[in-house]
Amino acid sequence: MMHFDQPTIPDGQCAVPEKEMEITFVRSSGPGGQNVNKTSTKAVVRWNVNGSAAFSDEEKTRINEQLGARLTKEGDLIVTCMKTRSQLQNRDMAVQTLRNLVARALEPEKERRPTKPTRASKERRLGAKERQAGKKRERQKPKWE
Repeated sequence: MMHFDQPTIPDGQCAVPEKEMEITFVRSSGPGGQNVNKTSTKAVVRWNVNGSAAFSDEEKTRINEQLGARLTKEGDLIVTCMKTRSQLQNRDMAVQTLRNLVARALEPEKERRPTKPTRASKERRLGAKERQAGKKRERQKPKWE
């Protein structure tokens, strides 16, 4: 379940077809009072990455690398939503979250431009090291000669 808000991506940009998704509904622990005990409003969306015909092999590899921790052993990406009392709203939110995850996984990484540390940052680092060394020196027993 996703707890953080992420920017929504228009449907056209990430073409995970709904026909490849397996959508089920189960009993929810979310909002709804006693109603949650008798209605199945929690949406569970399951999508098999490797079995998808919508993406090329290199795109599937990228998705597997980026979302590997979220995938099952079979290569399924599972997203759930139980934020509202409405089955339809939860379904739509779960599908959108899955599409957002896939779209973010397919975004190319920004190339890192190497930079040098500034003189001030070097001085701050060395000053902190000196202060830490001073603390350690003060804690030592005095040496009698």
